[in-house]
Order: sequence, then structure tokens, then C-alpha cells
Amino acid sequence: MSQKTEPTPNSDREIVLSRVYDAPRELVWEAWTNPKHVVNWWGPQGFTTTIEQMDFRVGGVWKHVMRGPDGANYPNKSVFREIVPLRRIAYSHGGGREAGPGASFDAVWTFEAVGATRTRLTGRLVFRTPEDRDFVVREFGAIEGGKQTLARLAEVLPTMTPLKEFVVTRVFNAPRELVWKAWTEVDRLQQWFGPKGFTTPTCSLDLREGGIYHYCLRSADGHEMWGKWTFVEIVPPEKLVVVTSFSDAQGGVTRHPLAPKWPLETYSTMTLAEAGGKTTLTLRWLPYRPTDDERQTFDSNHPSMQQGWGGTMAQLEAYLAKG
Repeated sequence: MSQKTEPTPNSDREIVLSRVYDAPRELVWEAWTNPKHVVNWWGPQGFTTTIEQMDFRVGGVWKHVMRGPDGANYPNKSVFREIVPLRRIAYSHGGGREAGPGASFDAVWTFEAVGATRTRLTGRLVFRTPEDRDFVVREFGAIEGGKQTLARLAEVLPTMTPLKEFVVTRVFNAPRELVWKAWTEVDRLQQWFGPKGFTTPTCSLDLREGGIYHYCLRSADGHEMWGKWTFVEIVPPEKLVVVTSFSDAQGGVTRHPLAPKWPLETYSTMTLAEAGGKTTLTLRWLPYRPTDDERQTFDSNHPSMQQGWGGTMAQLEAYLAKG
């Protein structure tokens, strides 16, 4: 993730496209970010798309070729400027002035949950000049083409297999403020988070959207395992959304040391609700942009995940009981 890169609002230089889908946000995100799905809907009716490169990270390059009904090829190259998981994608489309009017623009796509099962996808393309914007509308039918592209996505989404969410719920005999602090203050996390029998000899916490909690877990026999959270959304004291991964001492993203087909990254949403002095914690966990093997591994491990999180929640309960 990077700092927010919002193009300067200017209606005479922009094209805005939006559509609400009868699909959860995580499925629409997967359709937009997984190349095997993108090729099935990107482009107006009658176009086919071949992806040469899709390095989905900030600074990564996305190269694809759209082939029209007339057999003409339209090469495209973009660079991702911002990625906020399940919420926002920004990129700059290149080409330069020598490539012709409209070849260069900045795009921002937002993914907004509409209730629990629907998603509003909005794309905003901002061109360098009003003339560039008018050229692509007039010569290439950019607005109608964009609407057709979003309509094609609506046809693809029902054919995709939804991700299977893993959910843990636990009621703690503690006020919500204290439970929130246990998850968001580094000295508190160090006292309880992790599997039973592990300690946290070192960790660092940067509690902000885009910030990281980086930690080392050590077993009784001295084995060390690193992990990290990247904060996506922070709403004190109600909601914490993070992308999690195994890591190394340098803060990189690494594979599970014992399960190479475990998802490289996962996406979790924790919510806290207080009633009668008690707090209900609900944790929803999904694989983030999984491969087919990663998806299958995540789904098949729900029972062991239930056991593992049960132990972790028991440690949190014991910590909270200390006051």
C-alpha cells in the first residue's frame, strides 16, 4: 500500500463509471485482481484481452493487449500506484504524448460494500486535458465501452466460486475498550498473542492504516517464527482490518514454514460489540488473492484453524482476566 493518490477532481477531464453487483466485495476484488478472471471480462463487447504481465503491487507493471472485433491490437501498460486490499486500486496508464491523445491518464477504482452481499464498483479515469478526454470518448467510445466492460463483469461473477470465510466468535467478560487495547497496544499484544507455549521476544507496532505490526514468536525449544499484519482499516474501538502473512526478520512476506501451499497472505476483519459489560469478538478470515491450491488448503484447514484460534482466544481471555 502507498499514500493515497487521488487525482485532482475536474469533471471536464474525467470519465466516471459505476455499477452495483450482486456479489460480495471479496469476489469482485478477486475478479478484478486475478488475471485468470480479468481476461474473461476486461474490455467492451467483442474484445478479447491477453495479459502479458500483472505484477499486482505498488510500483508493479500491468501490461495487456486488447484485440478488437476488427482484428486490431491495442497494447496497454499501467503502473500500480496504490493498493488498499478490497477497497481501492490506483494506477497510471502510460503511453506518453507521442502515443496520441488520451493515451495517458490516472485511474482509481473503488470497491464499496453495499450491505453484506452486494458491491458498488466505481472507476474514475482522469486525463491530462479536456481535449484528451473528449478524444477517447469521440474516437473510441470510451464511455459506452466502459459500461459494456462493467456489464461483462456482471456476467462473469456468477460463474466464480465464492471464497469460504472462516469465522471465530468469542464473548469476553471485559469491556470493549480493554479488548481493543489488547489488540492494538504493543506491550499488551506481547503478553498474549500467539499459539500456546510461545513467547514474543521482539515486536514493533505502527498503528495506522498502511502501518505494520511485525513480530517474532519463539517456542519453548527456541524455534522462532516471524509474522506481520498490515493495517487496512482502524475504527477504534469497533473494527480492525488487517492483511496477515508469515514474515522474516527484515519484514518481508514469506511462505508458511511448514505448509508451502498455505495462502501467502490472508485478510481478517475483527469486530467488537459490547453489551452488559461483556464484549463479543468476531473474527472473519479469508485468503487474500489465493491461487487454487492456496484456496483449497485454506478451506480444508478450517477445523485446525478453529483449534488454533481457540487456544489463542483462551490466552486472550486469561490476559483480560488479570484486568
